[in-house]
Amino acid sequence: MTGPDAGSGPDPASVRLPAHAEHPSWPGAVTLALSLFSVAPLRARATDRGTARRGLALAPLVGLLIGGVVGGVVLGLLALGAPGLLAGLLGVGAGAALTRGLHLDGLADLADGLGSYGGPERMLAVMKDPSTGAFGVVTLVIALGTQAAALPAVAGRGGLGVLAVALAWAAGRASFTWCARHGVGAAAAGGLGALVAGTQHVAVPVGWAVALAGVGVLAVPGRLWQGPVAVVVAALAAVVLARHAVKRLGGVNGDVFGGVCEVTVTAALAVVALG
Repeated sequence: MTGPDAGSGPDPASVRLPAHAEHPSWPGAVTLALSLFSVAPLRARATDRGTARRGLALAPLVGLLIGGVVGGVVLGLLALGAPGLLAGLLGVGAGAALTRGLHLDGLADLADGLGSYGGPERMLAVMKDPSTGAFGVVTLVIALGTQAAALPAVAGRGGLGVLAVALAWAAGRASFTWCARHGVGAAAAGGLGALVAGTQHVAVPVGWAVALAGVGVLAVPGRLWQGPVAVVVAALAAVVLARHAVKRLGGVNGDVFGGVCEVTVTAALAVVALG
């Protein structure tokens, strides 16, 4: 997963990793989360593990903001008479722009790495290659195509539809906390994986799943069950993909976070779009 643009936040690939934060603060964690996971023009002053632990736990809130904007863009385009596919594609583009395409890059790299059928060293080499292979291209087409098709169906329901889009984006960022739970190591020294691997108590992803499932009751008018089911399906997708990636790589890196995030978002959107 490539790092943020220069001047907007710390590059995960070049972060130096002190073992513990001297004075981790929640304001610092908020700044770090926004600078890492969005285009917000902020520069984090602290990038130690203590601050990163808190920042990662707040990532779903960043997802709510980004997803709300994406849903609003799609709803606005539909209100202006834009065809559904056009609105969906522009919504996907807005989501990529708001995150610098960070997680999409991770999805492509992870797909190429898993498709290489090599050991951890071979996978890491493939994932670091700046070019995108066939596995990455096909995976991006499927994920972005699914999102583009689902977005107008979901956001077109109005305010609650926008909430459902925000829920899907938040679920994607909640998957970060599962990937970084206690007991999961980094696939390589340095970078985002080494910064946050093993920092999250399992109660954090479980708590986010419960909270998002609760909000999901409101996400689909007339179907109180559909939003919570979407969260559960998305969480299962995250667990399965993260487990497979960690087994193959021996740990996590930034590409694992990005890839699992995008698969989680896609799964949640697909379920709430049904019917």
